[in-house]
Amino acid sequence: MVTQQKYRYIVLFSLLAVALAIKIFSWFPAAVERYYSQGIYPAISRMLRWLFGWVPFSMGDILYAIAGILIISAIWKLIRAIIQKRVNSSWLLRSGVRVMTWWLCIYIVFNLFWGLNYNRLGIAHQAGLEVTRYKTAELDTLVNLLIVRMNQLREVSLPERNPLLHKRTLFKNAFAAYSVPDGDAPFLRYGGQSVKPSIYSHVGNYLGFTGYYNPFTGEAQVNTTVPVFVQPFTTCHEIGHQMGYAKENEANLAGYLTASHSSRPAFKYSAYFDLYLYAIRDLYQRDSMRSLELFEQLSPGVKADISALRDFNLKHVGFMEPLVRSLYAQFLRVNQQPGGMMSYNQVVAMVIAYMRKYGKHAVCP
Repeated sequence: MVTQQKYRYIVLFSLLAVALAIKIFSWFPAAVERYYSQGIYPAISRMLRWLFGWVPFSMGDILYAIAGILIISAIWKLIRAIIQKRVNSSWLLRSGVRVMTWWLCIYIVFNLFWGLNYNRLGIAHQAGLEVTRYKTAELDTLVNLLIVRMNQLREVSLPERNPLLHKRTLFKNAFAAYSVPDGDAPFLRYGGQSVKPSIYSHVGNYLGFTGYYNPFTGEAQVNTTVPVFVQPFTTCHEIGHQMGYAKENEANLAGYLTASHSSRPAFKYSAYFDLYLYAIRDLYQRDSMRSLELFEQLSPGVKADISALRDFNLKHVGFMEPLVRSLYAQFLRVNQQPGGMMSYNQVVAMVIAYMRKYGKHAVCP
């Protein structure tokens, strides 16, 4: 007869075997791309969107709240056990088995539901891009293109800003952008809708996030309290995660290509604005004088938006943000993104590679 303790060990080692198999599978990006990212993941993603997409609020945010309560409860029980001197080798062993079992369950579900996408060949492979080091001249060209398009679209996009404050309009336009992808990127076609405003938007302003993807419920969450002109790109970025582009630079490229090819001026402007911030930062590190010259070419309206975003961020500086950013940077490094938070900025190299292959108009239509 199997005792309860033996049963727990059987479960633990079974989960450990599954986790090990997932880890070994992740070492083969071509297999991950073929059998997971373009194989079973689309079905899993659609199923999650079907299950939770109809709910008007974020089920994932509720799940995180419950998880937080359970963690606090577990810490409280540990403190009580220490105070009551109930901690001994047997107690530690039982607790260790429970913690390992829960950790392995989370690891397995995370990877099967989405996390293996960190190990895929990715969007550069699908688009046939050769992403290499780029010249300063290429970066200069990209920044110039972005400035021209931002200056053209800033005033045109203004009438669309107030409607975008309505979340349904924002999300509907993002879905439309993914429904008709650029001819050079048919793999960005999107079906099923599950994008929600984050319950934690106001908290997120102080923690430094504008959106996130919940791999356990398949929901994309958007911080809808940040300046409205950045929300279209953020929404498209999070849908990119939803489609299986786990790495930040890949979600950035997916979001950029769809938003910039949208029929809505506000979406185009948001995409150009976001990429400009990455590109001008890179150019400043290479040639600060040239970056300042180009900055002066921005229209007063675009400069006003940059100032508004800076003021918003300064107003919401929180003491927890550096810690959160540090922890998230470590999470990115663990998940195949050695650049940490700079992984977001790597989209510049991908866009330049896209420009080399498809031309300037494909990058800034």
